[in-house]
This record gives sequence, structure tokens and C-alpha cells, in this order.
Amino acid sequence: MTDGAHLVVDALRLNGVSAIYGVVGIPITDVARLAQASGIRFLGFRHESAAGHAAAAAGFLTGRPGVCMTVSGPGFLNGLVALANATTNCFPMIQIAGSGDRAVVDLGRGDYEELDQYAVARSLAKAAYRVDRPADIGLAVARAIRTATSGRPGGVYLDIPAAVLAEVVDDEIGAASLRCVVDPAPRQLPAPDAVERAVTLLAGARRPLIVLGKGAAYARADDAIRRFVETTGIPYLPMSMAKGLLPDDHPQSVAAARSLAMRQADVVMLVGARLNWLLGHGEAPQWNPDAQFIQVEIDPSELDSNQPIAAPLLGDVGSVMDALNRHPATPGIAAPPPWRGLLHAKVVENKVKMAARLVADTGTGPMGFYPALRAVRDVLSHHRLSHHREVYLVNEGANTLDLTRNVVDMYVPRHRLDSGTWGVMGVGLGYAIAAAVETGAPVVAIEGDSAFGFSGMEMETICRYRLPVTVVVFNNGGIYRGDDANPVTDDPAPTRLLQSTRYHRLAESFGADGYFVTTPNELEAALQTAITSGRPALLDCLIDPADGTESGHLTNLNPTVVKEPA
Repeated sequence: MTDGAHLVVDALRLNGVSAIYGVVGIPITDVARLAQASGIRFLGFRHESAAGHAAAAAGFLTGRPGVCMTVSGPGFLNGLVALANATTNCFPMIQIAGSGDRAVVDLGRGDYEELDQYAVARSLAKAAYRVDRPADIGLAVARAIRTATSGRPGGVYLDIPAAVLAEVVDDEIGAASLRCVVDPAPRQLPAPDAVERAVTLLAGARRPLIVLGKGAAYARADDAIRRFVETTGIPYLPMSMAKGLLPDDHPQSVAAARSLAMRQADVVMLVGARLNWLLGHGEAPQWNPDAQFIQVEIDPSELDSNQPIAAPLLGDVGSVMDALNRHPATPGIAAPPPWRGLLHAKVVENKVKMAARLVADTGTGPMGFYPALRAVRDVLSHHRLSHHREVYLVNEGANTLDLTRNVVDMYVPRHRLDSGTWGVMGVGLGYAIAAAVETGAPVVAIEGDSAFGFSGMEMETICRYRLPVTVVVFNNGGIYRGDDANPVTDDPAPTRLLQSTRYHRLAESFGADGYFVTTPNELEAALQTAITSGRPALLDCLIDPADGTESGHLTNLNPTVVKEPA
């Protein structure tokens, strides 16, 4: 005989799941124990949201659905934040949650943590399934894997009532229900006429531009993308999590001339990127109002969502790029020299300005963001050159996010994880844990002090599993800035935090190495030591409270508030 809990573990193991991220409790504690006994690593977190973010990051890093397991009711809801975020970011993820007795829940009779979890999850995930009998667990896991991975990846919720987990069935019936998913994300080839249309449009462009999104990084079509970019000579703009798909110091990268490239490009090819708010919806004044768009997209419903797509290329990124590379006219495409020269000049100009910011030092107080990030950049560069191994970089915050993205270059794909499409805070330590677990490589998480607060207790998780994660907290004592004042009462302003907080002491209490640094030189030395040690560590970096801007680079999204005259 067997039961539902054993079948869940058997189904996951059959499909190659090697790690589960979650928080135990009623009714899934024994499922976690069974998973551990079967050879599946169970990573126990302090909060379900962080566990879910870890599962989502695992999905992005591996191309296979990351699995999060939560308890019922509030625990399920905590994990749902990450599931919805994974769906928005197009990360393959499965959240499995225990749930209440259907007969009691459906009649509203007041069950333990009563909630119709399936109904709640359906509107926030790519798909949701509920298992009502143990014999369907194998089918449900297989459907969840294929749904999460195929087409546009996303989050899938799997609801398994406690009674189903405990129900006993004949072992042969249980074994017969298990199934291994074959080719969960089949290739989707573009139509030949669509390829022809795109090539023709690019060939006639005077100011072409390629935009690489995180979907391009997820696709693992690195060689095909690089071949097309370098064959055509078209300048490219990498979105945040696409940095490193080609090295950031590549001569065709125009990340340092982003605004100019967007304003003047006449033909724009989107590869794994969407014309959402991160790209100004493709609208003027950020974009040339006469620009024509080519979009490589696996989901046809996304096409024309904001701007007319002159040349839709429906298919998976790898297949589309292979088709473009095989087209006989592709070698004849060439970005005109005046366009490349114009962008190159702007890149050089802006890099000179950036270099001046990085060495700026008032000499009278705590360090600013830019000098601190120069120290981080130099350490990561030294590690890459001396150890021949890239560090995974996790990044969140407001100014901390925006400025790190601008300063710290990436040289290999899928090594930068950040707050993504939703710009959600709290992903940092969950993402860092997943990167360390799934790759075994050193991880550095650059966190704003506000962002760190969302998942700071996961430092204990990092220490418990002895992960090679170094957390760097940029402590400027506030959300955006630490110098805002309340003009009316003695209460602190809404954006103020305690800069006197010593985050490294918290980390030390868990067993991590703690460092308190106030200068770029101290930061550089401590970070180098922390990464090299391979131990959990946290650097509390004192940043000038007056440095930073409201909402980072997103000041335009703040509503204008008309203040009444005094």
C-alpha cells in the first residue's frame, strides 16, 4: 500500500525534481520528510514568500520548474505572492499546498485555515489544478510541469487536500498513475514568410536596434543570438536580466546610450522582451514615434499589446534565431556606420561621466552609492579574472537596484537576478539561496536596507545550510533616502529607517561573518574576504543618508500631490 504523500514525492522524483523550497507545517510536514528521505533536497525557509521566490529563481536558472511547498491558508497566501510574480516574470514554478477538507470548506463550515485556495490561485497563476484523489497525483504533477514550462513559462498552483495526502491506495494503482513528462517545452518553429518579412525589414533599416530581454536569457539560445548580433552588426540594448547574454563590454552594446538608441531607432527587434512599462510601452517620447517593431514571441496574445508589430516572429527564441541565421539574406544585413558611430560616441561620453561619479568622494562623511559600487565592481571583476569563475549577482532596492545595474557589468548569461517585471521587493535572499543551491557557485546579493528588511530573516536559512552567499546591505537609513523629515510631529518621516541598525550583528547571531564598513576601501577588502571564504557573510555598508533619489529611476511614476498652502 501507499498514500498520497508518497505519491507526490514519487511523482516529483520521477520527473527529476532535486530540490523543494518551502516551510513545513500542517498538513505537509511528513511530505517534506519523505522528500528528504527519498533524496530530494528540502530547503526549509523562515517565510513562504522567500521560499516561493527561491523556487521561481530556480526555474529561471535551470529551465525546469522550481517547486515550492507551503501549508494551507495563510501559508498558501504567503507563497502566492511569489507564484504571481513568477507568472509575471515568465519563470517556470510550481507551488504545491496542502488544503482543507473540501466537504467542510465548500459549505463554509469553518475548517482549520479554511480557504478555497484553488479559486484564489486561478486568477494569479498561469494555471491551477486540484487533486481530489490519490490516483490522480501523478497526472497532476505531470500537467503542472508541462504547463509551467511550455509556451510562455509561468507559475502553476497544485492544490492537494490533507485528506488526499493521507488517503491509502494500492501500491500498484499508485505506481501506474505516475508519468514522466517527455519534452515539456517543445520547440515552436517560426513560419518561413514571417522570417522573410523580418529580414527584409531589418535589411532596409537606417537605424536598427535589437532589444534583448530576460526571455532571451532564459531561452539558452546564447550562441544563436550572438551569431545574429555579430553577423549583422546591429547595436543591441540588454534589459536588466539579459545583461551578460553578450558581455557588457561588447562593442555593439548601447546600454550606456539607452535613451538615444530608443529615441532614434527606426526598426526595433525585440528578442524575449515585451513592450511593457519597462520599455515605455513603445511610445514617444521614449521611442521614435515612427519606429517599426519586430517581435520574437512565443505567445501570440502578446503581439500588438502596446504597439503594432510590423513583423511578428512567433516561436521559441532558439528556433527563431536559428531560422534568422540560416536565411541567405542575413549576412547582407549591416547596421549603417553613421548610426553605429553616433551611438558609440554617446556610449563613450556617458562612460566618461560615469567614471567621474565612481571616483567622487566628499571626504567628509559616509560613502555615496557610486563609490561603494565601484568597490563592488572591482571585487567581482578581480574574482572573475583570478578564479575564472563568475559570481552570481542578486540585486534589489530602489537606488541600489538602478545604480548597481548601471555600474556592475555582467559577462556571462543568467548570472544576474533582480526584481524583474513587477519591480517587487523581497526577492533578494530567496533568489540568492536558489542561485547557491542550484549552481554551487558564490553569490553576492546587493540589497537596499529597505529591501533587505523583507527577507532578512532568511540569513538564518543561509547559515543553516552553509551556503556561499554574501549579502551586502547599502544602509542609507531610509526608503530612497534617509534624510527625510516629518515637519509636524516627532514621528519619523514615512521613508525613514534606523541607520543605527547594525545588520551585520544580526547575521553574526546566526553564525555568519559580519562586517561593518564605512569607506570604499573597507568595503572592497571585506567583500573580497567574504567571497573567498565561501561562508555566509553580511556587509553592513554605511551610505550617505542624503544620497539617492525618490523612487530611484522611476520618479515619473510618482503621482503629483498638490499640497494645501500653510
